[in-house]
Amino acid sequence: MITVHHLENSRSQRVLWLLEELELPYEIVHYQRDKQTMLAPPSLRKVHPLGKSPVLTTDDGLVLAESGAIVETVIERFGNGRLTPAVGTPEALRYRYFLHYAEGSAMPPLLLKLMFDRIESAKMPFFAKPVAKAIAARAKNSFILPNIETHLDFLEGELGKDKWFAGNAFSGADIQMSFPVEAAAARGGLDARRPRLMDYLQRIHARPAYMRALDRGGPYGLLS
Repeated sequence: MITVHHLENSRSQRVLWLLEELELPYEIVHYQRDKQTMLAPPSLRKVHPLGKSPVLTTDDGLVLAESGAIVETVIERFGNGRLTPAVGTPEALRYRYFLHYAEGSAMPPLLLKLMFDRIESAKMPFFAKPVAKAIAARAKNSFILPNIETHLDFLEGELGKDKWFAGNAFSGADIQMSFPVEAAAARGGLDARRPRLMDYLQRIHARPAYMRALDRGGPYGLLS
């Protein structure tokens, strides 16, 4: 049996979606974020030393962290050829690229924006507030926001080549890419100016497996 150690409002939602797409049986262990720090609870360290989600475990002793590694491994072990392009094709190369791009390139500027947004709204002595806000605004306007715009333009162009990120067939790359695209829509400025990305979001949110994963995983903050 596969078990997903699932943290609310996190990347582990797409692991549930993956398992639903493959129609694999699985169990969920739910974890709640600390209300002050928004971090995962210490109990997750009993499953994996980093104490982060997602973590996937199996009855045969597999303990696997990192969303991309989970997506790739689950599809290889249990997919029976589903959700992955044929080996040696141009689509297979794009598939591998976007599995890594999602966290390696797309997410860092979105995380930086989240951090500096929180700095701007954090409680602090009144005399420090103007300095902190000025530093945060400069970091966002000179580096973070332009980087996000560059990535969104790139992704909009990639979806102009094919229906999905790794070609004209839905794949694990689309599951992996869902989180940065959803994060961009929630807090990164993605809107109707990039219609292909907005259409991609509508299409993934309409998939029955996606909706089943939401039912099992619980509230998902990026969609609110």
